Amino acid sequence: MMKHILPSGLLTEATAALQRLLGDGTSQAKSAPRPGRRKTTVKPSLPEALRGFLDQIGQGGLQMPGGGPAQPASATAPVPQGAAFLARSFSNQAGSRPYKLYVPSGYHGQPVPLIVMLHGCTQSPDDFAAGTRMNAAAEQRTCLVAYPGQTSSANMQKCWNWFNEADQQRDAGEPSIIAGITREVMRDYAVDPRRVYVAGLSAGGAAAAVLGDAYPDLYAAVGVHSGLACGAARDMPSAFAAMQRGSDGVVSRAGSRAKAQRRIAPAIVFHGDRDTTVNPRNGDAVVAQMAQAAPRTRVEQGQAAGGHAYTRTLHDDANGQTVVEQWTVHGGAHAWFGGSPAGTYTDARGPDATAEMLRFFLQHPAPMPAG
Repeated sequence: MMKHILPSGLLTEATAALQRLLGDGTSQAKSAPRPGRRKTTVKPSLPEALRGFLDQIGQGGLQMPGGGPAQPASATAPVPQGAAFLARSFSNQAGSRPYKLYVPSGYHGQPVPLIVMLHGCTQSPDDFAAGTRMNAAAEQRTCLVAYPGQTSSANMQKCWNWFNEADQQRDAGEPSIIAGITREVMRDYAVDPRRVYVAGLSAGGAAAAVLGDAYPDLYAAVGVHSGLACGAARDMPSAFAAMQRGSDGVVSRAGSRAKAQRRIAPAIVFHGDRDTTVNPRNGDAVVAQMAQAAPRTRVEQGQAAGGHAYTRTLHDDANGQTVVEQWTVHGGAHAWFGGSPAGTYTDARGPDATAEMLRFFLQHPAPMPAG
């Protein structure tokens, strides 16, 4: 497990927040010990996630929300002849981020789909592209793929800050940067505006859920792999609590304006039932949030060839159209299923999350504009 020292100000803020949540029950007994007797420490009964959080602070190291053990990957996704994998950057009032853009060899100026892929903690656009093999899938289906990159200056482990309230709002913080990257690609290339999608892994999956909530007019559908629901946390302590315990019921979505009238983007959700980094209950919370208008449910069982068994739950709307797919991978941990070992956080034993997400996306273009 990699450890990273948190800045003292962030430690103080996180500890203070936890003490407020716990009623400041973490202090030692203040009376001096009697001669011949040891000084004792009062240890309150804490939820396991919060106890672990405090223990990590005391040891001087802490995994940022959405992180986990991995070895750095140096591989770069192969680029077929006639295709391109471009390095670009975007800036707005909220900051600057680099991104990579895959342009398939079959693109010749015709309108094509765009998939925005958000990596997990410690990852990079190149690592995520190599691990998911999304470029290869996009090459076959002639799609553009954008990979925004988080910076260590924005988050020391390069996690997307999905757990900050300031980064859960439309036209603010990191959502505005990622949406800005999306719109920049749409400006510079011929993109079908009805076929723009966003997906991510872990912290990137949580960020994708935020993007789908904040920009349902921009993203036609969302893919959340081993992530959390929009609004599952509002700061670092609640992020660790949500990651470890999961969310109860339907998580309150960020930003309340006109929610009743707003479109809920279709979603495909993957989560391993042995994930110890992000509790599988978080996948259930994403589904509960996205499937509020899907009263019918169908359940299918399957198994990847030579790999994991899975349960696929389909949530249909009143018209019989599947608007949410939930893939629960049995025995699966915190990794992109069906991915390549060329990237970090991958599990080659399937099912193929990349192929299934792309299939689901292309089956769900955005509705035609009214009028």
